[in-house]
Amino acid sequence: MSDFRAGFYGCLTARADALFELTDAMLCADGPVKTLVDLTLTPEHRRGHGALYDGLNRGRIEVDRLRAELSGLPLPKAADGRIVLAVDVSPWLRSDAPTSAERLFCHVYGRAKSTSQFIPGWPYSFVAALESGRTSWTAVLDAVRLGPQDDATAVTADQLRDVVERLIAAGHWKADDPDILIVMDAGYDVTRLAFVLADLPVELLGRIRSDRVLRLPKPPRMPGTNGRPPKHGPEFALNKPVTWPEPQHATTTETTRYGTARASSWDRLHPRLTHRTCWIDHDGDLPVIEGTLIRLQVDHLPGDRAPKPVWLWSSRTGATAHDIDHRWQAFLRRFDLEHTFRFFKQTLGWTRPKIRTPEAGDRWTWLVITAHTQLRLARPLAEDLRRPWEKPASPGRLTPARVRRGFRNIRAKSLLPASAPKPGRPGPGRPLGSTNRQKAPRFDVGKTELRDLTIKERRQRIGQGTRPPDRVVGPPGKERP
Repeated sequence: MSDFRAGFYGCLTARADALFELTDAMLCADGPVKTLVDLTLTPEHRRGHGALYDGLNRGRIEVDRLRAELSGLPLPKAADGRIVLAVDVSPWLRSDAPTSAERLFCHVYGRAKSTSQFIPGWPYSFVAALESGRTSWTAVLDAVRLGPQDDATAVTADQLRDVVERLIAAGHWKADDPDILIVMDAGYDVTRLAFVLADLPVELLGRIRSDRVLRLPKPPRMPGTNGRPPKHGPEFALNKPVTWPEPQHATTTETTRYGTARASSWDRLHPRLTHRTCWIDHDGDLPVIEGTLIRLQVDHLPGDRAPKPVWLWSSRTGATAHDIDHRWQAFLRRFDLEHTFRFFKQTLGWTRPKIRTPEAGDRWTWLVITAHTQLRLARPLAEDLRRPWEKPASPGRLTPARVRRGFRNIRAKSLLPASAPKPGRPGPGRPLGSTNRQKAPRFDVGKTELRDLTIKERRQRIGQGTRPPDRVVGPPGKERP
């Protein structure tokens, strides 16, 4: 942990002492972080509130170097030695900040059942390594803010590529190791990501909507058949059981949380792609991206809720029955990342500050990630400082909140590279009775660049029409428009 703290301090190239002590104050504060000003009252933060805001607004963090530091730390692995990564988006809602730039409409769920709404904010894409078994710990490796001009799938592909390449460079994956498993929810285009990341040693596993229609592999061509061979097989409608053939594998597993889990799999299923949306600029024939389709059905959910079947698509073909069980169990571990998001927001106060610029929001986000990483490294060193009404927990089963209670005692024995503050005198500030005459600019919310969904829309936008102009056909060489 001391080595990581030294490496983190080296990544701070401007206002290093203020940013470092702000991270320690976040870790040692009593109770959840509610405001930034409250962090200046902790003994670990020896500077004033002016230095705190100056560090967030004008500080500088070498993000690439910090990402390399995170990738070099020990990573959790599954029981079979495989690295399991999870990618998900969590929004920092800023509905009351019209002067903050680069806000997007973030999809959030309402309090009622089956309700959702769109609220302006800054969406962040996180990549974390998952542990085996039920736990609230994850190893956050990267975070990228999605901007108004970004394609979410393209940004996620670049982010995953960078994370995997850093893990390979750090020695976490070797040539004879199993492929890195990446799990994601239904908000991602898993088939497109599988096509873009096909050159990496990764396997993608994602949940797909229950109303999707996939295609079975094309049937073998019989001798003497004329005409163009088909490219796709029959349809496989997820909501129409009459279109389902017999599954290649069917497994049954008894669980303590969900009852009996029944999994069925079909091999070499793929979507039928068209020259629309993200494939509009693809040259040549569209690819056939085959994978394994998994249907998971459980008896009950926590809280006696009625369970619905979960459909998963894996980029690996030819999976065995053991692989099918391992894939859906690994997908359930993806929900551990939700515990990390809740800890970020409710305990470390990730979305609490009223920061104006998105650059300052990025710095605060990386400070929160660094604080969570230090708690993970201090996990075997912490004691169980539980409340009287809480149940005792073994040292290996402490939650991030319980480790944070004793971090002040661990910090006293770790490296403290920040220098003491220099005595100074506050500036004069704004004259008494004067008003601010420079109003902050206001920014619109949403995408600033709309992509064409079809070739017809693109031709209409650039003024080419929907078809070429008519020609009057005459003798060879005499054609005229």
